Amino acid sequence: MQGEQFEGVAEALRDGDLDAAGLAGRERLLLEFAGTISRAAYRVTDEQVQGLREVGWTDEQIAEAAYVAALFSLFVRLADTFGIEPPAAYEPTGIPGAITRDP
Repeated sequence: MQGEQFEGVAEALRDGDLDAAGLAGRERLLLEFAGTISRAAYRVTDEQVQGLREVGWTDEQIAEAAYVAALFSLFVRLADTFGIEPPAAYEPTGIPGAITRDP
């Protein structure tokens, strides 16, 4: 999502506010799935995966989403472990709300 028409959506996603992002149901379910993986992967349920299938995601797409969520979680944990902070240029409006708010 790039361009001025998506600025509000991008900001809402940076802040972890799926309601404000106004995503379609299937995209929201996929992001909720990725969020479950990043917070506590052991909480992913068969019903959650089946729900993704029912709205049209293929098993390959679900697996790819899981890989991406797990990989980003790895990067974040490594950065936290070694105290790596992104340059300010990457976060010109400050730390995203999704990082600073409690789950």
